[in-house]
Amino acid sequence: MLILIPVKEKNENSQIEHILKNPYWAMITLKDGKVQKIDFYEKDWQEIDEFFDCVVVKSKDDYVWPFFEQSIPVLEAPFQENIEEIMEAFLFKELYEVRM
Repeated sequence: MLILIPVKEKNENSQIEHILKNPYWAMITLKDGKVQKIDFYEKDWQEIDEFFDCVVVKSKDDYVWPFFEQSIPVLEAPFQENIEEIMEAFLFKELYEVRM
């Protein structure tokens, strides 16, 4: 499973950021309940060649319409601050589904 997260920095301890403010995207590869790898991208998410299963955003008020238009599920991480906390919350189904 591939999960896309807007982040502030290109490192594994990076904090989640609002979509319109983020300079980077973290692509998390999750397999068998464990993070296998994290790739970072500096470009617009639409230019990322890999298909991802969902995107995790900081707030349901982030600019998520382009994801909805492409039928990409959007999850909100309102209390989680960094990649590790987000992945833990994802595995325990503690993230909120953002709906149109």
